[in-house]
Amino acid sequence: MSEATPVLIPLLNPNEPEALLAALHVQEGQCMAAGDLLCTFETTKSTADLHAEADGYVAGLKFTEGQTARAGDVLCYLADSPDWQAPAVPVTTPEASSPPANLRITQPALALARQHELDLSQLPAGELITERRIQELLGQQPRPAISLPDESYAPNAIVVYGGGGHGKALIDLLRALGTYHIAGVLDDRLPPGEMIMGVPVLGGAAALVELRRRGLRQAVNAVGGIGNISVRIKVFEQLAQAGFSCPTLIHPRATVEPSARLADGVQVFPHAYVGSEAQIGFGVIVNTGAIVSHDCQVADYANLSPGSILAGEVHIGRGALVGMGVTINLQVQVGERARIGNSATVKSNVPAGGIVHAGTIWPQD
Repeated sequence: MSEATPVLIPLLNPNEPEALLAALHVQEGQCMAAGDLLCTFETTKSTADLHAEADGYVAGLKFTEGQTARAGDVLCYLADSPDWQAPAVPVTTPEASSPPANLRITQPALALARQHELDLSQLPAGELITERRIQELLGQQPRPAISLPDESYAPNAIVVYGGGGHGKALIDLLRALGTYHIAGVLDDRLPPGEMIMGVPVLGGAAALVELRRRGLRQAVNAVGGIGNISVRIKVFEQLAQAGFSCPTLIHPRATVEPSARLADGVQVFPHAYVGSEAQIGFGVIVNTGAIVSHDCQVADYANLSPGSILAGEVHIGRGALVGMGVTINLQVQVGERARIGNSATVKSNVPAGGIVHAGTIWPQD
């Protein structure tokens, strides 16, 4: 009886469990040699080629070019014989089942969860599940209790919600401003007492109520939401429900013209530029070195990555992602939740939910 080796979709970015199948170089039944190129995957931060690990015939190809696939899914099989048939029904054992669509989990954590046959649907959605978090669940170890400093907070106190890379950048931004006292970091993934760049982790979302009771009123959303903008939006909703406001933060080394209008929750990082009469919506990230030219309109929650350039009168839709080094031409409109890959050039309108592949020119000839 012939055998087959499953080809699994890799995790390219721990914060982004899904990837776009940007190019598919094989077809069903094709004979492959070890090292041959199968396909190219793309996330907002990287592009990667997937190569055959062994000789074989492509069987059970499950995705087509342009589809989004999740890390750990089976792309296809490499079979010993061209007559081998892939299973008609997906294997339903915990080891082979795909994670729920709303679950953010690292590959080591996923492997450990499957090894111990954990029900993935019962894991908490919204937070990034790490291998340490799975180990806590397996050992039934209670998470450390929230231990807040015994103090009342001054009016300039602020809490950073999120202890990842974006949170570190925001800690530096707040320190550069010198007008806020950083009370601590909130992160459901991290144990209370851990230090992030000298700032203590106070707990997770559950600490918001007590912090509010002690007088803390301001927060900054440090969840970037690159892989799933809904997570970032949810954090803003949690903060609002707990009675926190999110101030506009502009790094001292950024330039914002006096006629530009910035809503609450906007974050403008070093060397970014916001031009004359530009309008920046609630919770927008204008990252390091990004340029927003005159009369641009950037809707709520959009993310302008480092080095992106918007020419004059560009409109960016709600929750859209503009990748690093992107150039968008004059008067172009980018639809709600569209995704523009790194280094792309956009010359014409992009529809809502549209995807422009990294390094390409839109529209393609």
